[in-house]
Amino acid sequence: MAKTTRKKPAPPPEPEIIEVPPVPLRRRLFLWVRRGVVGVVALFAGLILIYAVLPVPTNIYQMQESWRLGGLQKDWVGWDDIAPVMARSVVAAEDANFCLHWGFDMVAIRAALAEGRGRGASTLSQQVVKNVFLWHGRTWARKAAEGAITPLVELVWTKKRILHVYLNVAEFGEGVFGVEAAAQHWFGVSARDLTPTQAARLAAVLPDPKGRNPARPGPVVRRRTAQIISGAETILADGRAACFEN
Repeated sequence: MAKTTRKKPAPPPEPEIIEVPPVPLRRRLFLWVRRGVVGVVALFAGLILIYAVLPVPTNIYQMQESWRLGGLQKDWVGWDDIAPVMARSVVAAEDANFCLHWGFDMVAIRAALAEGRGRGASTLSQQVVKNVFLWHGRTWARKAAEGAITPLVELVWTKKRILHVYLNVAEFGEGVFGVEAAAQHWFGVSARDLTPTQAARLAAVLPDPKGRNPARPGPVVRRRTAQIISGAETILADGRAACFEN
């Protein structure tokens, strides 16, 4: 009987090595920049959603001032703990058309450009974005970021929320932030007990909180106070306070 010999199986073929060309440096930089932009957008989107319901703990400018001064006076209070006349006074002083625009007052911007002035075109919505999310300073980078974030805040937050946050983070004196701390510091009362005159005086110092004193007002603050009292009554009567009072 003849022997049968089995053939040894052929060895498997060597795996083919495919050389992948390296990613060009420009392409890698582009990918990293894109990831960074996506990360920044996600961060701001998350903060906008969080601050739509929760108090803002601090911001860049407050941290800078706290470091410089060794501490701050600030106290976050609810909407119902702020006198309604305070909200109307701030709107009358800083952004009378607050209820009518979507974050940018185009009429005020065109007027500011025509007159060659910078202040007066910035809405309360823009000021909130600057105070909460960005840094102070007149740079194109900050203005560009402000312009990008403001519509998102207007989309997610209500007008009442925007004004509520503003009243709690605005600077009313050196180291004095928020209307509650300001009412206590300057008049010895809570924000809910502010009179129309006191509210108007606090609103009058907003353009220059370090240089104006609402407790001992000079001629500029007195004149501005009278204008704000009248303006607050006007926006209440003509319905321009409806978006945050109803």
